[in-house]
Amino acid sequence: MSTTSLSAGRRLRELAELSGGTTVDLLVVGLGVTGAGVALDAASRGLSVAAVDSGDLAFGTSRWSSKLVHGGLRYLAGGHVALAYESAAERHVLLRRTAPHLVSALPMLLPLTPFVPRSREWLVRAGFTAGDALRAAAGTPSAALPRSRRISAPEVRRLAPAVRRNGLRGGLMQWDGQLVDDARLVVALARTAAGQGARILTHCAAEELHGRGATVRDTLTGEHHEIRARAVVNATGVWAGQLDPTVRLRPSRGTHLVLRAATLGHPTAALTIPVPGETNRFVFALPQPGGLVYAGLTDEPVDGPVSDVPEPSAVEVGFLLDVLATALDVTVTEADVVGRFAGLRPLLAGRADRTADLSRSHAVLTSPGGVTTVVGGKLTTYRRMAADAVDAAVRHAGLSAGRCRTTRIPLVGAAPPGRLAGIPAPARLIARYGAEAPAVHALGEADPRLREPVAPGIEVTGAELLFAVRHEGALTEDDLLDRRTRLGLVPEDRVRAVPAARAALASARREEGNPLAE
Repeated sequence: MSTTSLSAGRRLRELAELSGGTTVDLLVVGLGVTGAGVALDAASRGLSVAAVDSGDLAFGTSRWSSKLVHGGLRYLAGGHVALAYESAAERHVLLRRTAPHLVSALPMLLPLTPFVPRSREWLVRAGFTAGDALRAAAGTPSAALPRSRRISAPEVRRLAPAVRRNGLRGGLMQWDGQLVDDARLVVALARTAAGQGARILTHCAAEELHGRGATVRDTLTGEHHEIRARAVVNATGVWAGQLDPTVRLRPSRGTHLVLRAATLGHPTAALTIPVPGETNRFVFALPQPGGLVYAGLTDEPVDGPVSDVPEPSAVEVGFLLDVLATALDVTVTEADVVGRFAGLRPLLAGRADRTADLSRSHAVLTSPGGVTTVVGGKLTTYRRMAADAVDAAVRHAGLSAGRCRTTRIPLVGAAPPGRLAGIPAPARLIARYGAEAPAVHALGEADPRLREPVAPGIEVTGAELLFAVRHEGALTEDDLLDRRTRLGLVPEDRVRAVPAARAALASARREEGNPLAE
């Protein structure tokens, strides 16, 4: 674990090496899913790599997704066959090879209520059948993602008890991939890259960027450092244009509501609810660990400055509640919303009037100054985006590098599901940490107080917070509460967990030789 562990001490040592004059082959700016993927891809090809982010791992859009690793059905409906296949193929890589501990099969249920006419039912059924063909073409067996099928009304009610009974004529079921948490995927990528030799430096803001490196500011100390590199990749997503003005983006906001699972009768399948009047738009109600459901999402254009933490609008909240109401017997109101979050999609500017109609394809651009920028795309296809960006940067800088290897590099914690069964750790830890679950559990064995939840009614334990500080690069309370755990998605839970986060950081400071000591 030591080579993949990210800690305050490792960060300071590697930052000192870089500011002392070390030149790396590739500097990556941005440590969301794409930037962390670029760092892993490049390091695994034998390049020396430094990767920086002004915030934390998964600070931006990568933590605000629907947590789906999807097979591209929406793209297929729009005629984008290549993009749909790419999504299905990348889902297969994550589900079967690189991150089977973080991705699981999720049943996606479309209830056939009176709001879904039979013409729409037939169209969706045809789409699900095409999705089955995509899955098979990508090589994913039906044992991993079952074939789609029609189910009876009683089975719909068993899977989703809150679905309206009146006029229910059954449902359509398909299966897709679900991440236990998108931020955990980014952490796993960054740590795997570190194990390949990449220097992962969070809380380091790139203030001046050019084709031979960057001036970065340590946001924890205020100190400035020069990082020298032979090639540079800008993977900052919706902020890419701030570092490279030649990049033109048209961001859109996707909003989710956080509900208690009890509000919807503890569903065991995700709800897929057609948006009335739209041919190819849906709202999802996605069951999550910890007794939550995320309902989303929207697609609203964003003009003006890009916010670090986007805020959902009242219109979006109302839209999501209205669409939910078409499929439910229970009335879900704003009073039932215990949290909300929004992310910004880094869409390339195009001719479509609506951001919902803009392409989700990614693009790799190289500026006159020699900076390679990767934008667009989706979380599911991050690995392909990263490979294309590294190819372009290597080609432009004339570097010598091997071929992409990331289709077969397991991420930290990865193990086939069968091999995780029976390991000495609670099932909840296994679902989040995979093969590293025993290491997290062992912290509680050494100090029984760490086995306890950080607050009543919250599953996260003190051991998880301490593990995040020692091995996952968490440096601040926000890192712990908003990224390593997702307690921040429910503000009330976050407030109650703050003392435990402070205790974990203080414990690290007391450790001998820990650079967090004051």
